[in-house]
Amino acid sequence: MKRNFIKLSAYFTLVTSFALAQEQNLSKTIQEIVISDTKFAQSKEKSGKIIEKITAKDLENKKGQTLAAVLSQVAGVEVAGSQSGTGKNLEYYIRGGRSRQVLIVIDGVPVTDASGIGFQYDLRLLPVEQIESIEIMKGAASTLYGSGAATGLINITLKKATKKEIEGTVYMNLGTQNTANQTKTNAQDFNQGFSVNGSKGRFSYLTSLNSTETKGISEAAGTNFETDYFSRVNALQKIGIQFNSKFSIHAFTNYDRLKSSFDGGNFTDETANISLSEQFRVGFTPKYKYTNGELNLVTGFTNLERHYDTYSSWSSSIEKSYYKSRSFSIDMFNKYNFSKSFFLILGTQFQFMDMQEETAYEYILNSQANFNVVDPYVTAVYYSNFGLNINVGARSNNHNVYGSHTTFNFNPSFSFHKTPLRLIFSYSSAYITPSLYQLFSPYGNLNLKPEENTTIEAGFETTVLDKKVTLNTVGFYREQENTYDFFTDSTSYESQYINNSNVVIAKGMETTLSIKPISYFSINGNYTFTQVAEAQSKLIPKHKVNVSFDVDLTKKIHWNTQYQYVESRNDAYFDSITFATINTVLASYQVVNTNFSIDVVPNRLSIFTAITNILDKDFYENIGYSARGRNFKLGINFKF
Repeated sequence: MKRNFIKLSAYFTLVTSFALAQEQNLSKTIQEIVISDTKFAQSKEKSGKIIEKITAKDLENKKGQTLAAVLSQVAGVEVAGSQSGTGKNLEYYIRGGRSRQVLIVIDGVPVTDASGIGFQYDLRLLPVEQIESIEIMKGAASTLYGSGAATGLINITLKKATKKEIEGTVYMNLGTQNTANQTKTNAQDFNQGFSVNGSKGRFSYLTSLNSTETKGISEAAGTNFETDYFSRVNALQKIGIQFNSKFSIHAFTNYDRLKSSFDGGNFTDETANISLSEQFRVGFTPKYKYTNGELNLVTGFTNLERHYDTYSSWSSSIEKSYYKSRSFSIDMFNKYNFSKSFFLILGTQFQFMDMQEETAYEYILNSQANFNVVDPYVTAVYYSNFGLNINVGARSNNHNVYGSHTTFNFNPSFSFHKTPLRLIFSYSSAYITPSLYQLFSPYGNLNLKPEENTTIEAGFETTVLDKKVTLNTVGFYREQENTYDFFTDSTSYESQYINNSNVVIAKGMETTLSIKPISYFSINGNYTFTQVAEAQSKLIPKHKVNVSFDVDLTKKIHWNTQYQYVESRNDAYFDSITFATINTVLASYQVVNTNFSIDVVPNRLSIFTAITNILDKDFYENIGYSARGRNFKLGINFKF
């Protein structure tokens, strides 16, 4: 495989060299897009990052797929659970990191589960139908976004109101739920919802309601296991007021409810286990524009409660667990333009989090388990007239438990005027705050320091052949220190969380190639190489490939097909018979999905049909858990 990797790199280099030779006289070939590495819109050619953007059109072309499945097709991103049953918990791995090292932001507000051991947010709470676009920025991003943005940032923008006075959408789709070699044809996956939105004068609004009901697959892999169900309801309300050309304010209220049954673990069926999560989010965002800049205030409050009924073989009874977390964030930042080529961003973020836990073994009060953070930060951005652009910044993290910590970012890039080539480089650091559980649980340690990550990346992007071919490649090297570990004393058997002094190294390369030779046909592909220490490599493939084909068969019919190859991964599970942890290697797998969409009445009525895992491949995404086989979905969407 190493030899193939070298050949692939040489091929991309040859393609780039040839394309550059054809485009020596082009001065502005890199397409401008909206990105978020400064929290403000700017052209892609001035950015020092390769930011993967999933647009509304991309989501439209992949109707029938879950949010996890869409994210897993991005270069450098692995979402464990994206190929499993709908209720399977998700893990996010970017650049050899774990879920706690990925920050998720929704409409500018960082989201988290403050009662979780690793502060991981559950993306199963969010239906893909509410999303307008997604930006994935890989690498350390704590300077702008704070704790958790160590290996990557998933920045989600929800749908907004249109300019019309009233516009609505009603959708419904249904599909099968089969593992490999099953041929059930009855519908067991139901998704439906509606939204109404619009603008009148200075006022805008959006109301949406979505629901999902799924059954038919056992979470755990096995013969004659009972199938598990997944149920989700989502309600979203947005309002906005544009007081004048300078001042506006937007607010949102969001309710999400998720209920599912789950099994007892790897290869272990269980009929009594039930989980229930309820999330309430609210926030508002005032914005003031003035002659030389813009002042923003982004606020958000989240109340998340989780209930579990879990059968215990030790007590032969149902054990009930309850978790509650609250998180509050205020982020005020100002952009001041000194000139067209230089601007400064000054901001301060305040965060408060607490948690409560009630289980058969632990009782944690939110009056004891809480902390607050105050982080001032600064970012300076300079655009030269000869192609050099520089993004540099720093952040002072001030935590009321562990004290102060500093992060930084240095991100220059260079765009050639006579050659369609952009070179990028960045050297940045990030931190991860210890969770409330790691600090205040019976195993907590108030002496924990933040985990530190430092990332170096370098690469290029080019758009050639009259913008028909876009190629980018980025190589990265990351060092991780003060990793959180669970330590048990072999003499006293006392356990607590500690900072591991070992340095974890991850390195790799991400390449994305887009080809659009004609207006109605495009090919998009990416390749990811990730190498990380074996102890940290669980479920992270060393090699991964995604390829997508999009064809407008007619003005009304669109066809999309995706291919994904995931190489073998390390995994482990607990054997309840031997009471030992069994290490294993999961075989590589390939998945092909396809989607047809038809505009029956343009901009009014559309239908789609989707087939996932067309080849009905049987594989383990996680050892001992079911993966979806060949499944069909049919949907209808009506706009009014």
